Amino acid sequence: MKIIIAGAGEVGFHLAKLLSYESQEITLIDIDKEGLTYADTHLDIKVIRGDATSIAILRDAKVDTCDLLIAVTASETTNITVCVLAKQLGAKRTIARISNTEFIANKEEVGFTRFGIDELISPEALAASEIELSLRQSSFSDTYEFEEGALTMAGLTLSKEASFVGKNVKEAAKIFPEIHFIPIAIQRQGTQYTLIPRGDTTFKEGDNVVFITSEGGAEELCRLTGKSNTEIKSVMILGGSQIGFKAARDLSEKGFNVKLLEGDKERAFDIADKLPNVLVIKSDGRKVDVLDEENISDMDAFIAVGNNSETNIMSCLVAKSKGVKKSIALVENMDYFELSHSIGIDTLINKKLLAANSIFRYIRKGEVVAMTKLSNMNAELLEFEVKSTSAICNKLIKNVDFPRSAIIGGVIRENIGYIALGSFKIQEGDKVVVCSLLRSIKGVEKLF
Repeated sequence: MKIIIAGAGEVGFHLAKLLSYESQEITLIDIDKEGLTYADTHLDIKVIRGDATSIAILRDAKVDTCDLLIAVTASETTNITVCVLAKQLGAKRTIARISNTEFIANKEEVGFTRFGIDELISPEALAASEIELSLRQSSFSDTYEFEEGALTMAGLTLSKEASFVGKNVKEAAKIFPEIHFIPIAIQRQGTQYTLIPRGDTTFKEGDNVVFITSEGGAEELCRLTGKSNTEIKSVMILGGSQIGFKAARDLSEKGFNVKLLEGDKERAFDIADKLPNVLVIKSDGRKVDVLDEENISDMDAFIAVGNNSETNIMSCLVAKSKGVKKSIALVENMDYFELSHSIGIDTLINKKLLAANSIFRYIRKGEVVAMTKLSNMNAELLEFEVKSTSAICNKLIKNVDFPRSAIIGGVIRENIGYIALGSFKIQEGDKVVVCSLLRSIKGVEKLF
């Protein structure tokens, strides 16, 4: 595919890097010389310095032959303008990054597609939604919902209390035949190797395992792994950034008791005015004594979404030391994922990864409905919609020539999620959730 990315900031650069690894033809546009120079010397892509709202610049990028234009500059107005211009100049599909979530909530009514914008994404809104889901599934380190929870991805680390440690997948299935979950990816403790489990794969203590669960499966998984899905009621948020504001607003509307710490006086008063149901404290929550003064030990969850990854991580570690059950940190450096899990932080949020997940489904072939990359694993989780022409249609799963390094985690049929085993017959209209190592994605795409 030929892809143009407008904006070489943190999201734009990360997207360009991921897409370049997949041998896509990438053109990156930005007015910042330093950012472009770094991208040009580190990535196998074409760079153009200039204003992406310039018709001449877009033509120089050959927008008329572009399969996808992604506008992710820091300016919402610029992104919308770039997409409108690009569509008129011949771009097949456009995606705009926005910060005003009202646009997303009302996109059908407003009719953004008529203007030339095919999709709107907000990394901040995606992060706030991820935080809410993590609090609802508090015992898991990594979560993702398909079709509003018909199937749910749940990641956790196996302790010695887990009932199936020491057993292989086939043995565990015989012991728990009515279970509503299935393992789809395993990362052994202390390694970077991602394993797609088969019947003879043995579960080991310390494994980081990703499961797909149908209705009731999350509760079963907690019971069998010795985890407890503790109800979260009281939440403390460190940082009044856009993510902090959106998370506080959404959580308070869902009935959570929310306390938000913001060091900037003007920002703190502004948030307090807009969110009357949130207790906003003008205070530097990075200090241990301040957290003690604000009774952090009485909180069920602590969410650090400040501008500094290291501060967020350290604040979460302090919160855990004070007995807080669930800690969530916003991090920008992907390298922190493995380290932070190993030292006790429950969940990590990364805006770049969330934005990339939202955009990547447009890159994949086949009818991809949703997609997420597994945190710190060399694998993707994709949801395909089955067409009558799909090679997998009207076949039993056991009769499909499926790549060895990929697995079907579940099937959604008429909004109901099923853990689909070998005797399950795939039908037109089914939505199939597949976990695949990167090397097998092309083979999976051919089936759909």
